[in-house]
Amino acid sequence: MMNGGVEPMADDELEWFGVRCVFAWSGWEGRPFEERITLWHARSLDHAIELAEREAGEYAEVNDSEYLHFSQAYAITEGSELGSGTEVFSLLRDSDLAPGEYLSAFFDTGGEHAQDPGR
Repeated sequence: MMNGGVEPMADDELEWFGVRCVFAWSGWEGRPFEERITLWHARSLDHAIELAEREAGEYAEVNDSEYLHFSQAYAITEGSELGSGTEVFSLLRDSDLAPGEYLSAFFDTGGEHAQDPGR
């Protein structure tokens, strides 16, 4: 049977993907950006992105933020069981920066809205 022009797939034909979408928040001090990773059971990387982007638009509307139409997807290793410690997103980035400079440039700028890990 066809449903909306798309043939339904059995769960064993779907794979898991993590998709990171980026949002701009207004009305907050500092006008923060949010990197949000969601988990999707989809046919392909492109399908996971399609699902995530649709949900990102809804999320932005409900939270009075703007989805910046930037997404990156990660295919979770085929056959992996989801549970504690499962890698759901990974990104490799080339850089000539030293490790401390890299962290300061991309992750620890001082403008993060995050709990202090007590370092």
